[in-house]
Amino acid sequence: MSTAMTFGQKQFIPTPPDKGSFPLDHEGICKKSMTRYLNCLFNNNSNASLCRDETKEYLECRMNNNLMAKEEWSRLGFPEEDTVDQSKK
Repeated sequence: MSTAMTFGQKQFIPTPPDKGSFPLDHEGICKKSMTRYLNCLFNNNSNASLCRDETKEYLECRMNNNLMAKEEWSRLGFPEEDTVDQSKK
């Protein structure tokens, strides 16, 4: 199949995301936490605010397995008091 361009058409130049790459989880390391998160979204009509624990669990798995850069929880939308409460569980 040809990807020829017509005259006058601008060439698409992709730009990387602001925070760098976001590797896919080819080995399924975080599949359980991803599934819990997606089930939570499904059960709550895609209201992500009701799935904060599942979101945090999934992001933590990705950070611990080098599938995303380690980031402060406050920069990911989790205030410090959420972090303190999680450590008590």
